[in-house]
Amino acid sequence: RIIDVGIPANDIWYIARIGVLMVVLGVIAIGLGVTNMRFSAYGSQGFASNVRQALFDKVLSFSFANIDAFHSASLVTRLTSDVTQLQITLMMSLRMLLRAPLMLFFSIVIVLSINARLSIIMFVAMPLLAISLLLIMRSAERLFAAMQRRLDDLNGAVQENLIAIRVVKAFVREAHEKSKFKIANDAYMEAAQRAGFLTSLLFPVMILILNAATIAVIWFGGKMVPTGEMGTGELISFLSYLMMILISAMMFSMAFILFARAKACAQRVLEVMDTQATVVDREALAEPEAEPQVTKGKIEFRDVDFRYATGEGRNVLSDISFSVEPGEVVAIVGGTGSGKSSLLSLIPRLYDCTGGQVFIDGVDVRDYRLETLRAGIGMVLQQNVLFSGTVRENLLWGNSDASPEEMEYCARAAQAHDFVAATPDGYGTELGQGGVNLSGGQRQRLCIARAMLKRPRILILDDSTNAVDTATEAKIRRAFQSEFKDTTVLLVSQRISSVKDADRIVVLHDGRVSGMGTHETLSSGNSIYREICLSQQERLAA
Repeated sequence: RIIDVGIPANDIWYIARIGVLMVVLGVIAIGLGVTNMRFSAYGSQGFASNVRQALFDKVLSFSFANIDAFHSASLVTRLTSDVTQLQITLMMSLRMLLRAPLMLFFSIVIVLSINARLSIIMFVAMPLLAISLLLIMRSAERLFAAMQRRLDDLNGAVQENLIAIRVVKAFVREAHEKSKFKIANDAYMEAAQRAGFLTSLLFPVMILILNAATIAVIWFGGKMVPTGEMGTGELISFLSYLMMILISAMMFSMAFILFARAKACAQRVLEVMDTQATVVDREALAEPEAEPQVTKGKIEFRDVDFRYATGEGRNVLSDISFSVEPGEVVAIVGGTGSGKSSLLSLIPRLYDCTGGQVFIDGVDVRDYRLETLRAGIGMVLQQNVLFSGTVRENLLWGNSDASPEEMEYCARAAQAHDFVAATPDGYGTELGQGGVNLSGGQRQRLCIARAMLKRPRILILDDSTNAVDTATEAKIRRAFQSEFKDTTVLLVSQRISSVKDADRIVVLHDGRVSGMGTHETLSSGNSIYREICLSQQERLAA
């Protein structure tokens, strides 16, 4: 209107009025755009936070078997990178997918109102754009899924190296680890490059089609101006709105690129969310007071078989049958890979047995609520895990309501009090992640104290004193015998000195019970136990 009406008539007021209207509309557009960006950011961040929390809650509900199936590095990637990609996609979608369709729709309407014949060029270009977009996105989705898998591998390489950094340095394996990381890093780079190259084709194709459409509009529109079929201002407006259609199409293409990657990430997130935990609570009883409780600590294994889901169908444990009376101390020994730790993990249902039954106080462990079952069991695992925080905070994991006196009592029993008290801050001493500022033996003693503070009816010690000297171990053992004599104890140890005073010793070999009895009876009547004893005597003699 300014070009076709205002300028030819030299109507300054008309030009000013239209100009002011354009400025006002521009300011409104800027305000709406900023508001849109703000709410898009808030909405996408809230969405990502909720998804991340739901995903983390789901992972916490998983059994060890579920985590074995996914691998921890892959779960970390899904919790971080995949969710972040979903957040970015949602934010860009909220910003563009409302604005772009409206801009596209009104631009098309205005273009049609300016000159319907010239609009045919646009309707030829749009299907070409859509076909190009669909062809590229179909392949991009597969490439983005492969890229996220390579990112899993890369995170796994980093995680493994950081966890085992002391071993890496001790064996001077830095060069080997660098090589492993380079392989994973290069694989991720190549996958990202393939996906990036394919999606980068989209913009040149779009620009080519839309520039061709622009040239066609100028060519045919330029012929219409001299004949009076179209005014100069109309042609300029037509080109302006054609550019808006171009911008809308580019927004759509960016959104589709994000969607292609987001779809791969969403499938990975949904794979976790849709996975059912292999160890779950049974249905609650109508009367909560009828729920079974761990009160005595009697344990019975009845014809138990077990195999790992990733173990190619081979049984780790076969036909295990024995019982442990309340207050009894039972030791489990055997060679590496004989199934000792696997057997202990069935008691608190870290895994479920694949055959047979495990009973506690005459009740199948699967009939307990998981929270109730595990509340009655204390565990010290092979891998001693402490968390960032103070010594006090770590010990209170065993019993958050414990008094300072109870905490110190258990620390003394576990032979941990002296080294804790020797630090300037005592029980307020800050621990690094995993307790890195403690020795292996100190970490073990704190883990034992944490389990003792729980005052469980059943205490499971899985090779939990292998990093302490024999004198300290003897003191811990005497504390158990005097202060926790009503607690049922199952312990695994490689040291005969640790197990010989147990009420009974169970010998495992290739996942089966090879023998059972006291130290004296097994020393004379079981060849496997005798071989273990002799090998340790020979090492001591040497």
